[in-house]
Amino acid sequence: QLQLVESGGGLVQPGGSLRLSCAASGFTLDSYAIGWFRQAPGKEREGVLCITSWGDSTNYADSVKDRFTFSRDNAKNTVYLQMNSLKPEDTAVYYCAVSLTTLCPPTPVIWEYDYWGQGTQVTVSS
Repeated sequence: QLQLVESGGGLVQPGGSLRLSCAASGFTLDSYAIGWFRQAPGKEREGVLCITSWGDSTNYADSVKDRFTFSRDNAKNTVYLQMNSLKPEDTAVYYCAVSLTTLCPPTPVIWEYDYWGQGTQVTVSS
């Protein structure tokens, strides 16, 4: 059974950093494109980043450019979202998702992603 489990969320002060993890089971992460999304209260789910099966990343959100980076540890079958210089507007539930293709969908359309994790809460507040 294909499954994704996020972890690493929490409360952080503005300007701080967090690293989110997304561990996969039932498939190997480097076979498919993996995306990170987030959803703030009262807002639609927003695409953040995507990484192709060979490791190229696509930035879906200009607001995270130069602050968020995507990495992958194939040995652990886990991908990571490193978030630096966090702002209150980054507060959201963060989800990882897999698209059963090798390429990142050009736009972060939710139905282009086939399996989702349960999400992890990130709160940026002083």
